[in-house]
Amino acid sequence: MSSRDRKKASVYRKLQRLRSVVNSTAVNKTSIIVDASRYIEELKEKVEVLDQEIGTSGISTSQNPLPMQVAVEALEKGFLINVFLEKNCPGLLVSILEIFEELGLDVLDARVSCQENFQLEAIGGENQSNAEGIDAQMVKQAVMQAISKWSENI
Repeated sequence: MSSRDRKKASVYRKLQRLRSVVNSTAVNKTSIIVDASRYIEELKEKVEVLDQEIGTSGISTSQNPLPMQVAVEALEKGFLINVFLEKNCPGLLVSILEIFEELGLDVLDARVSCQENFQLEAIGGENQSNAEGIDAQMVKQAVMQAISKWSENI
């Protein structure tokens, strides 16, 4: 096999890989590349939407000068809770843990950093006494309220 044939085969394999990644049904090179370009534009739009959603989930108002990000993901039996604030917040962990207790969540695993900023990643499992189901949005709102109340007291 000549060098030219190897290059041609390599380009063909790469185009077929690109075609499968972008779910294209095209058969010629130009159409595959056009489909890939459209796919990239769709991904950019999705990123913009997600960036806007993240911007709205972080509260930064004149009432609450602490820019924060709170994300809660429902797990099979509980929630993954991520909290990030740009500055260290002594005492905030206690406020958040009190909210977990009020919601009937047991902390199953947690990582906390309170050096230059506040970061919390916790897995909260619903305890047996919590008969009424809570969802991720309820947990997120409760954590954000705890942070707001805490920031009013500093």
